Amino acid sequence: MPDTSDITPHPTAPAPAAPPAPCPRPARRVALDPQGPVLVEGPVEIVLDDGTVARSDRFMVAVCTCRRSRTYPWCDTSHRARERKQPAPHEKRKP
Repeated sequence: MPDTSDITPHPTAPAPAAPPAPCPRPARRVALDPQGPVLVEGPVEIVLDDGTVARSDRFMVAVCTCRRSRTYPWCDTSHRARERKQPAPHEKRKP
């Protein structure tokens, strides 16, 4: 095999290819509902006002935006209006 250590590359030879760029993290999908929570594809980590971190490993997470939730920052549907169902006027109540 001939010695090629003293051969210089041709001036028009292409430069060696750069290593591939690292793959960016996948984007999270967020769904906004003006009457309800923010839905985020999980897992999710939320940093609260006091610096603590709340984590959920669920595939879809409902994040509370009304602050009425007893499980804040997760939604417990406290934002929904609570209405008692009234019986229809033609229905008679039994004693």
